[in-house]
Amino acid sequence: MNYWLVKSEPTVYSWDQLVKDKRTIWDGIRNYAARIHLRAMKEGDEVLFYHSNEGMEIVGIAKVSKEAYQDPTTDDTNWVAVDLKSHKKLKKPVSLLQIKSDKRLKEMALVRIGRLSVQPVFKREWDIIMELSGEK
Repeated sequence: MNYWLVKSEPTVYSWDQLVKDKRTIWDGIRNYAARIHLRAMKEGDEVLFYHSNEGMEIVGIAKVSKEAYQDPTTDDTNWVAVDLKSHKKLKKPVSLLQIKSDKRLKEMALVRIGRLSVQPVFKREWDIIMELSGEK
């Protein structure tokens, strides 16, 4: 299994909305690096859900429920979407400030490539986030 992080502004699409919807299409991504990550996602992979701009914290865990397919928001076949389903709200959100101040996470993509909307998370980083959130 691989681990990922996706970002969404809570005023656009929040964790609570995903929980209410149960699943969603993660579409509209128009960044080449993010597209590579979307294509690499496999069904069952776990995904950290990060509220960007407002809140700036990881709030929940989603799972990939459908692997990459043609993004329905464009006719350009180069762009893909995946389906995500809500899995679990974190016991405690993990803020960007917490992540940046934890030396163990200094190489995490969220710290190094902050603007990337879909990014990989290494297992070691995942475990640290779970620890910080009270899940471990």
